Amino acid sequence: MGTGAGFSADRLDPAVDLARRGNLNAIVFECLGERTLAAGLREKLVDPSLGYNPLLETRMRTILPFCRANNTCLITNMGAANPLAAGNLVANVAGKLGLQGMRIAVVTGDDVTDLLNDNTRLFEPGCTLKDFEQPVVGANAYLGAEGIVQALQQKADVVITGRVADPSLFLAPLQHFFEWQYNDWMRAGAGTMIGHLMECAAQVTGGYFADPGYKNVDDLVSVGFPIAEVQPDGTAIITKLTGTGGCVDLRTVKEQLLYEVHDPARYLTPDVTADFSSARLNSEGVNRVSISGAHGTERPQELKVTVAFDGGFLGEAELSYAGPGAEERARMANEIVDERLRHVHGIRTTLRCDLIGVSSLHHTLGQYEMGSKDVRIRCAIRTPDRNEAENLLWEVESLLCCGPAGGGGYRGNIQSSVLTYSTFVDRAQISPRLDILDV
Repeated sequence: MGTGAGFSADRLDPAVDLARRGNLNAIVFECLGERTLAAGLREKLVDPSLGYNPLLETRMRTILPFCRANNTCLITNMGAANPLAAGNLVANVAGKLGLQGMRIAVVTGDDVTDLLNDNTRLFEPGCTLKDFEQPVVGANAYLGAEGIVQALQQKADVVITGRVADPSLFLAPLQHFFEWQYNDWMRAGAGTMIGHLMECAAQVTGGYFADPGYKNVDDLVSVGFPIAEVQPDGTAIITKLTGTGGCVDLRTVKEQLLYEVHDPARYLTPDVTADFSSARLNSEGVNRVSISGAHGTERPQELKVTVAFDGGFLGEAELSYAGPGAEERARMANEIVDERLRHVHGIRTTLRCDLIGVSSLHHTLGQYEMGSKDVRIRCAIRTPDRNEAENLLWEVESLLCCGPAGGGGYRGNIQSSVLTYSTFVDRAQISPRLDILDV
């Protein structure tokens, strides 16, 4: 298996290289985070024909000929908030490319908006849906491997899904090709560890790992995406194509193994409660690491659900200050904007003002650097009233002449906003559905 993408806007050329000369059974494009799903839901509100990954057509037009030539199955969650529309687009692209006989499978069932009610509890804010008092845009459950396995059993060449858990995209072809039973928890745990290592693409081949002078990685310009050479018992080699940049070694694999894992002994997915605590990693030569020892126990009885709410409008405005006193002038600018919004425009909505270059990435820690010579203010407001967002942009732009001195490079933007929180739904209420589109 190869990874064709590790997030929604990942590079295309490493995926093309994999599809062209990777000799793969399957290539997986993992492209759906919670914020990208929210963006898809927002798009679909405006145009019901949209809501899938905006790079879908470009990727498919480039990759599908190589997948057909090399008998490589393509699996992706680029369907996002509109998998059926995405499937139809892929079928149309395949037809235009002359790939007759190609079978596109669309897995749905993750949209569980109808299962919500006033008593549904959101576990981050710690309140019920009724108490939150915001309009629901959509709710999507994290499905597991089951629907993809069904699609592969129907001889699908391309499988398009919406919200499916990241490692499940990789576990599914293993369960299909090796005929693992869904309740073979040991192999499900092993396959989930493989999927977790692969899901972020170049993170395991040195990309996100690189830190010059501390963790040096060569040729990130041409970083290659990972390949997993998997055996029927769930052991595997993590590697990459020869001639590509980056690296695969014990350090990169260990970092990715622990990435976003709160408890390595109980990593909850829709398919299994995976246990990575006894994982064994060994170097097998240049850019080759063997992995084994993961196992698992029964899958959770509930599925995580992302609930998206109408967040009104997000207004953002920026302006730069440079040279001596830049930080002090930027702080004054933020104070002016804050005071004028409250006393001139009567806005009571929470305003966030950051100093990019001083405290924007560690806002809650306060000031952590002194004497900045290049500072950009960013003021942001989330509000149901578009006029309030427009007033924010107006006030920041007015700083150009109204002071403090030396402001420049104004930029402002207003866009529709979606908020996301999570809940759980009994898995017995959810089942994947399958649509087949033949070219």
